[in-house]
Amino acid sequence: MSPTHLPNPPQGCGAPAGGVSAPATAGSQAIVEGRVTRDGAAVATGYARLLGTGDEFVAEVPLGDDGGFRFFAAPGPWTLRVLAPGGLRAERPVHADYGQVTTVDVTI
Repeated sequence: MSPTHLPNPPQGCGAPAGGVSAPATAGSQAIVEGRVTRDGAAVATGYARLLGTGDEFVAEVPLGDDGGFRFFAAPGPWTLRVLAPGGLRAERPVHADYGQVTTVDVTI
């Protein structure tokens, strides 16, 4: 079903909330995933961005209902930037490797 036929089409970037589902193991993929919380509760409204060198924009996904996000990335260093309503923002350096799931939990 295309996003235009959904009862509540996604707003913003059009990526699925939380990112694409991951397989049980990373296999040959380099996966960066995590969860965003504030005061112990999931932050379900906002975006996670993956930035390359020099803050180069690479990808963005809306946060899932559980505050989750997931990216399939090339191996190497990245910056994860989280943006949420009220001017909330956080950045974390991450390193992705083939065959690995890099978990980055962010508290804002």
